[in-house]
Amino acid sequence: MCSGTQDRKQNAHSDRVTLKKEIGLLSACTIIIGNIIGSGIFISPKGVLEHSGSVGLALVVWVLGGCVAVLGSLCYAELGVTIPKSGGDYSYVTEIFGGLTGFLLLWSAVLIMYPTTLAVIALTFSSYVLQPVFPNCAPPYMATRLLSATCLLLLTWVNCSSVRMATRIQDVFTVGKLLALGLIIVVGLVQIFNGNFEALTPHVAFSQNRTPSVGQIALAFLQASFAFSGWNFLNYVTEEVVEPRRNLPRAIYISIPLVTFVYTLTNIAYFSSMLPEELLSSNAVAVTFGEKLLGAFSIIMPISVALSTFGGINGYLFTSSRLCFSGAREGHLPSLLAMIHFKNCTPIPALLVCCTATLFILCIGETHNLINYVSFINYLSYGVTITGLLYYRRRKPNIYRPIKVNLLVPVSYLLFWALLLGFSLYSEPVVCGVGLVIMLTGVPVYFLGVYWKEKPKCIYDFIACATSVGQKLCYVVFPQIDPTEIDHPSEWTDQSSGRSSFFANL
Repeated sequence: MCSGTQDRKQNAHSDRVTLKKEIGLLSACTIIIGNIIGSGIFISPKGVLEHSGSVGLALVVWVLGGCVAVLGSLCYAELGVTIPKSGGDYSYVTEIFGGLTGFLLLWSAVLIMYPTTLAVIALTFSSYVLQPVFPNCAPPYMATRLLSATCLLLLTWVNCSSVRMATRIQDVFTVGKLLALGLIIVVGLVQIFNGNFEALTPHVAFSQNRTPSVGQIALAFLQASFAFSGWNFLNYVTEEVVEPRRNLPRAIYISIPLVTFVYTLTNIAYFSSMLPEELLSSNAVAVTFGEKLLGAFSIIMPISVALSTFGGINGYLFTSSRLCFSGAREGHLPSLLAMIHFKNCTPIPALLVCCTATLFILCIGETHNLINYVSFINYLSYGVTITGLLYYRRRKPNIYRPIKVNLLVPVSYLLFWALLLGFSLYSEPVVCGVGLVIMLTGVPVYFLGVYWKEKPKCIYDFIACATSVGQKLCYVVFPQIDPTEIDHPSEWTDQSSGRSSFFANL
């Protein structure tokens, strides 16, 4: 009798239309590693060396960059298990500071941050795929755009079809990235064992033709932080992680130190095999490394970078769509984006929005200027979120916290963050100003779309019609929530009911 009842409960649970918990510890680690290891480690070493002025200081910057990522990820681990919602920074800031602050992060992320980052990664992928076809010149403009769009559409289809398929792709390509970096490390170690380590000896490594200013060192850290970006992405899919209070922090503790270790060894391999002048003159360090040491097998490097960026696109699509989903569930985006496919349980409308926004960015001639604005907004959101951690401790000191990091961890991160942000404002005031303006354009949108409850009936009728059409085209419904699975049933049931503020009076 008891067994039959239990089986019926399990069947009912599996038949519910909801986001499935299909991300185990291994997939959680590959999501973090796969999002961090994109094109950065293959390209950023040039910028770090250029601004730091010496091989030794460049290696110090890489190690410290990893340490800063560890500090930030520890803070996010506490937030992730204390506020167990998908959506990452947005969900935490909304919970701590309220709707407007959270909406501004969501607005800037959906409008420009993630579409631009996805577009740049897709363009990097297509450039490296086409490089062997056009060995003596840059690939044609339209060819790179078309291949980027094809890759994006393919991975959007994969993510719409199955969470498991998307995570398996992430697993495979993350292993491929680590194997590519492993090849670089092994070749570098062979060079060191053969006696080619003069550039790494202290008196040579720290010799400088010029003494870098504090501002230059800050810029070197920003270059390294670009290669480490993505360390917080598992927090965007918390609700799909199996046993998140156990696996979220474990995945962070495993992944970030591993990436830091691999990055440091990779840079040692670069410096053992290439002169600083060679590295500075290269637009793609890994490709130059392969051409110098791998001979006929040098084609492996552009293929490795292409595979790395392909996995990066998949990871960004997977996580950014969950941000849209979380925003719609909180009532900050149209409620259609909070719906999932009735059979596959994937957030198809949110994925299509992310894909469409990225395709639009691809049509813009120059994307790299947008990246500068994105970097400022991204770094600003980190600081606001970790400041929220300290504020939340003071505001709710007695709330259950499965993980509570030492106070020195968020304070140390914020000191470093304030230093870098200050130098960014000083050295690039226009870029920072434009980034801030982009974020603040969300203020009128928030008050018109979210805060204003008494909208004309025609607006509600239009949105209801658009939602109905979207549901029929995508075969999506609102996810079902089991209140026994969450910490605050009434709060979550209201927020997950699908009744966005755009439909407050319907």
